[in-house]
Amino acid sequence: MVSNSRIEGFHRLSREERLKLVAEMTNLSEEEVELLSDPGEVDMQILEHMIENVIGAIPIPVGIATNFKVNGKDYLIPMAIEEPSVVAAASNAAKGARDLGGFKATATDPVMIGQIQIVKLKDPEAEIKKIVAEKAKLIEEANTVDPLLIKLGGGAKDILVKKIDSMTGPMVIVQLLVDVRDAMGANAVNTMAEKLAPGLEKLTGGRVILRILSNLAMYRLGRASATWSKDFLGGEDVVDGIIEAYSFAAADIFRCATHNKGIMNGIISVALATGNDTRALEAGAHSYAAVHGGYQPLTQWRKEKNGDLTGTIELPLAIGLIGGATKSHPVARTNLKILGVESSTEFAMVLASVGLAQNLAAIRALASEGIQKGHMKLHAKNIAASAGAPQELVEEIAERLVKEGKIRMDRAQEILAELTKR
Repeated sequence: MVSNSRIEGFHRLSREERLKLVAEMTNLSEEEVELLSDPGEVDMQILEHMIENVIGAIPIPVGIATNFKVNGKDYLIPMAIEEPSVVAAASNAAKGARDLGGFKATATDPVMIGQIQIVKLKDPEAEIKKIVAEKAKLIEEANTVDPLLIKLGGGAKDILVKKIDSMTGPMVIVQLLVDVRDAMGANAVNTMAEKLAPGLEKLTGGRVILRILSNLAMYRLGRASATWSKDFLGGEDVVDGIIEAYSFAAADIFRCATHNKGIMNGIISVALATGNDTRALEAGAHSYAAVHGGYQPLTQWRKEKNGDLTGTIELPLAIGLIGGATKSHPVARTNLKILGVESSTEFAMVLASVGLAQNLAAIRALASEGIQKGHMKLHAKNIAASAGAPQELVEEIAERLVKEGKIRMDRAQEILAELTKR
């Protein structure tokens, strides 16, 4: 746990200075510091056991978003992402929220859904009644799979049964609700579904096809809210512009897709840094955006009577602290240590806050100076470096690219040639 995530001038420090400071604040060992300073030090044998046909690894920059205060607790947020401006934007938005108390967040219990698909039923309605009558026994049977999970307070908690009509005919879906505690939960839920499948076939006379976790984790929600002062945002006109931008997203699916993508910029970068399943999070978030009819923003924004701006967010967050890459990948373990969360529900509250901050930063930029100004300044540095500029010339070349409005590789190479001759 960090005492204060408000670090003045953090972005002005050198990379080595930033890492040293984070290491001191989060009590990283020399080995953990070395992992972050040179990810090439990760044992390739570890990576070879994670997926098939391994030939190498691709390093992604890990940045630290500062200023986050969630429910009165300070956090340093590790974010793994290749896109410029995301980390800076999250840090700045968190700074503004901090001025009025930070983020207030909650999370539901970590309940995941396992689905068992039963087909070839003569009387689906009658078979549903049989399954419901045996619900207690089915839950008891599912809970024989993982005694440790039960001991920790988790396990199968309920069963819901529904009939759906599909292109191949009617089918019955048994939905097993499982509290997975601090795991993402896929393995536990899938194993429980496999366990129940033979008995359900015998009970109903039907045929079980799929038995698999759903990534629409609508019982595992993270929620956050925060208020930003109109002065921090740049005045009441900017607040009004943000409300108009939100209204646009609520009314138009094309804009809404980008609105929600901006939220996930923050959430996915933290998930990637900590070894969580980014694809599951994306699928769950975008499905949840459409679950109430139509595709809608995951955030809501309103203008207060005094002109300040309040935002809220709610979305499914199936993340874990144990199992998978969160334990097997040493850099993921180190980033979790920096983050300092103690449970998956606390993690969900922090992630929801990051998503809200990221959304605020994006729509504020769109409603005021435009998204390109800050973003393209950082992009220009990438272009300069990609053009082969040495470190001491990157800043100068980037400034000229931005000033000219020609942030292109060919122009960067021309400027580099001019400066090299000079």
